[in-house]
Amino acid sequence: MMTTPVPGFPRITHNPQVMGGKACIRGMRVTVSMVLRELAAGTKQEELLANFPYIEAADIAECLRYAAWLASDQVFNFNDAA
Repeated sequence: MMTTPVPGFPRITHNPQVMGGKACIRGMRVTVSMVLRELAAGTKQEELLANFPYIEAADIAECLRYAAWLASDQVFNFNDAA
């Protein structure tokens, strides 16, 4: 099975045989969610790049853009949840 880039996000890919099909950076075993968790935990971009020398600043920016795109697509009606 091939790695498929997400339309509009060329650095974000999906492959059912890599990390269970989660969104990854450029087909590597580095998931978008891992990058986002690290940033949310306070890890600076420079630290992330030093800890994972095979990713690039553009990868991190694309993860943030992808997350914003996913979040903007969700509409919740909390009145119906009660």
